[in-house]
Amino acid sequence: MAGLGELERAVMDHLWSTNEPQTVRQVHEALSARRELAYTTVMTVLQRLAKKDLVIQERDDRAHRYAPVSGRDELVASLMVDALQQAESGGRAAALVHFVGQVGEDEAAALREALANLEKAHESPPGSGGTNG
Repeated sequence: MAGLGELERAVMDHLWSTNEPQTVRQVHEALSARRELAYTTVMTVLQRLAKKDLVIQERDDRAHRYAPVSGRDELVASLMVDALQQAESGGRAAALVHFVGQVGEDEAAALREALANLEKAHESPPGSGGTNG
């Protein structure tokens, strides 16, 4: 995932895979099963993710618990929008064309469907809520 370092991605992947906020210790134990990491390293990464507003930090007795602010899909979409906004206005179309050239058939079908839905929404009269029925 662009915009995140390797360890940040690993931490986010772990948080997305759980159904409840995690303590530093829980994240450390999960990640240490795959590679050697210091507890303080995991704590620092979680604090940085909180400063980036990617995770929320909740106080739980003497520990903090961390949970993702949004799902993986929402974060990826946000990173894509950020990348597109960094292109100069004249270069955005070229960036989109290049991006579309990198997607597979399934992604292309999803893009076509999203564009068709967007066109339908723009064609709907104001106040209709975007539906025809």
